[in-house]
Amino acid sequence: MLDPNGVVSSGVVVTTSAISLVSGFLLGVYAIRGYLISPALTAEREANWKDPVESEESDIDEDDTILDHAPNWSNGEEADRRQGLRASSSSKTTSSSSAINTNEECKLVLVVRTDLGMTKGKIAAQAGHATLACYKSLSREATKKGPSSRAAQILKQWEKRGQAKIAVQIKSEDEILSLQGIARSLGITAEVIADAGRTQIESGSLTVLGVGPAPKSEVDKVTGGLKLL
Repeated sequence: MLDPNGVVSSGVVVTTSAISLVSGFLLGVYAIRGYLISPALTAEREANWKDPVESEESDIDEDDTILDHAPNWSNGEEADRRQGLRASSSSKTTSSSSAINTNEECKLVLVVRTDLGMTKGKIAAQAGHATLACYKSLSREATKKGPSSRAAQILKQWEKRGQAKIAVQIKSEDEILSLQGIARSLGITAEVIADAGRTQIESGSLTVLGVGPAPKSEVDKVTGGLKLL
């Protein structure tokens, strides 16, 4: 509609735009719902939308191979074993000869050199180093050999029974090295600390030997004759 000056009125423009918008929207809805598609095309589209046929071939090998991924913890152990996600109980080997007496206390003995003239604070620091060194050494062995290993059993029993630590004394470096050799020959963890030489004593001095943790009867074969510090 033109106004007296020959210009299209704004009302006509707005009305035309609204009709076009509504018409386009309705055509889109009808197309999505399939009203504007032939029945043959509709049937073909529905057929293609169906779930694909699952393969009857299993993704899990039926042999005893353990897959290289973590177990599904939402399953039970039996289900995981059937799917190859956990080792069967028959594959777990436990050496009875490596078992320890669960009624026997395990302990760590700290053998301190008294000929170096270390202060009480220095001795405490060196004993702490020896304790940590022995614990880390035994922990590495337990991790490497597994939870049923002798090292793992010793750690568990030592921690469960209060982590007993005994301090004894010797008077020479030769004695420390001799005791370390005896302990290791018996299969007992034995770590010796060499001082960095930053404070009271000469660099490289052997200060404290840690023997254990291990069953009390075994450790006593190495340190049983030494005097308490």
